[in-house]
Amino acid sequence: MSKRSPFKYFKTSPEIIKLAVMYYVRFPLSLRQVEDILHERGIDITHETIRFWWNRFGPMFAKEIRRRRVGGHSNWRWHIDEVFVKINGERFYLWRAIDHEGVVLESFVSKRRDRRAALKMLRKLLSAHGSPHEIVTDKLGSYRAALRDLNLLGRHETGQYENNQSENSHLHFRRRERAMCRFRSMRSLQKFTSIHAAIFNQFSHQRHLETRIRFKELRAQSLTDWCNLFAC
Repeated sequence: MSKRSPFKYFKTSPEIIKLAVMYYVRFPLSLRQVEDILHERGIDITHETIRFWWNRFGPMFAKEIRRRRVGGHSNWRWHIDEVFVKINGERFYLWRAIDHEGVVLESFVSKRRDRRAALKMLRKLLSAHGSPHEIVTDKLGSYRAALRDLNLLGRHETGQYENNQSENSHLHFRRRERAMCRFRSMRSLQKFTSIHAAIFNQFSHQRHLETRIRFKELRAQSLTDWCNLFAC
């Protein structure tokens, strides 16, 4: 028995829904900017419709992308870092882990950045992706304490400039944060970062390491795979 299409009771075509969600999550655009862009292409919808679509279908798309990309990351070296995010004047911490190729492995939001939060982040990583050869972080003591509890202290690296790749990975999130005028709750932050990470991985290619022809092939394949999500 074939799986029921998630677009079954929607009048709008799946292609338009996928396009709207991709524009909003992938690029630093507001809902109204996506509405204007689609209007120029002859698609007349409101920004509230786009908000409903990404809330409804975003988690489904992210889950399907992660399912298809199982094993599509490296366990040679992980980079882990945290940035603070203000929500209604209160400071929260967004932990992000990437591999040495820039693939986002995990995003986790916490109220603190102590040993307990670092331990929870590392356990989520190890459970989902196995064990790496090296774990690169900054010199925050919480990492060292958590890795000691997991008997992984021998794989810990904190050298100067070693974690620049993780620092640069935060730039994509910061652009989205500005476009969205910050977040309203811890739950919405966790939800968006999870969806954003999956879609970022789908379209992220090391273009500086690839020839122009090869990069165009990878980009076209990523777009084709996106269009084929939940294809009827």
